[in-house]
Amino acid sequence: MPAASASFRQDFLEFALACEVLRFGEFTTKSGRLSPYFFNSGLINRGSALARLGAFYAEAALASGIAFDMVFGPAYKGIPLVSAVAIGLAAKGHDLPYSFNRKEAKDHGDGGRIVGAPLRGRVLIVDDVITAGTSVRESVGLIRDAGAEPAGVLIMIDRMERGTGTLSAAEEVEAHFGIPVVAIATLDDVLALVAKRASLADHLPRIKAYRERYGVFSG
Repeated sequence: MPAASASFRQDFLEFALACEVLRFGEFTTKSGRLSPYFFNSGLINRGSALARLGAFYAEAALASGIAFDMVFGPAYKGIPLVSAVAIGLAAKGHDLPYSFNRKEAKDHGDGGRIVGAPLRGRVLIVDDVITAGTSVRESVGLIRDAGAEPAGVLIMIDRMERGTGTLSAAEEVEAHFGIPVVAIATLDDVLALVAKRASLADHLPRIKAYRERYGVFSG
């Protein structure tokens, strides 16, 4: 999976920690697993924080090496995210179109399911995380139906956990759709953050144990 540099990822995790988006303790995930850490992107709810997040996304997209002509965000979480990414990209000299979808087609006014720029060329999908891959599947369908090409998926965090099989959710998307998945940060980066912060040292054994039990190890 293409990735941003380790220093860039650590800057993002420091930001997530400061915003309390990244938390440590005991949390039950959607899969029913008891996780020693939790990542809640919904807590990025101020303009200044969203602007910084968009800049991190933009840098990860550019560092990935993926060629893309526009960005797309699946409703609903992807709507503010793709807007922030487009602004972040423009600030770095890449003024690209963006769009998002409605959950239901509109039959009046401008109509249709797509809001913003028409889906054309190579489209980078922006989301927060990948769990079951449902939003990616829907996004790929919309993009291909429009005659455009899905270029990849850009997410905030890759938990690097097995799904129902031996692959992680991100790896399943890569294998099924043949497109790369890029994460700003991964579980390995979270481990690196915890290892260097004395205040978080007590969480390190539990995160390592969780990684050993549920993690996917590539290479």
